[in-house]
Amino acid sequence: MAVKKTSVPKIRVRLNAFDHRLLDQSMENIVNAVKRAGAEVCGPVPLPVRRRRYDLLRSPHKDKTSREQLEIREHGRFLDIIDISNRATNALTNLDLPPGVHADIKVLSR
Repeated sequence: MAVKKTSVPKIRVRLNAFDHRLLDQSMENIVNAVKRAGAEVCGPVPLPVRRRRYDLLRSPHKDKTSREQLEIREHGRFLDIIDISNRATNALTNLDLPPGVHADIKVLSR
């Protein structure tokens, strides 16, 4: 006898930012708002840090070996919201994220 699973939609929220403190604070705000609305949360899960390194010439006309090294770090976190309700989606859409935090929201099925 096969048991048929019902596909309950879940929402995956992924945040990216250059400042990890700002990212953790906004992730905590999202978790608190969604839990207050009565949904279940799995996460936040830290993603690997993306490091982009650049070498710049200090002077374009002389001393080719003298370079300056710069690095940009992009931090990421994601969480899954399970058993989503209308109150939880309203709480999620009414949140204000600080500038510098980029959010991707996807609806997934289990």
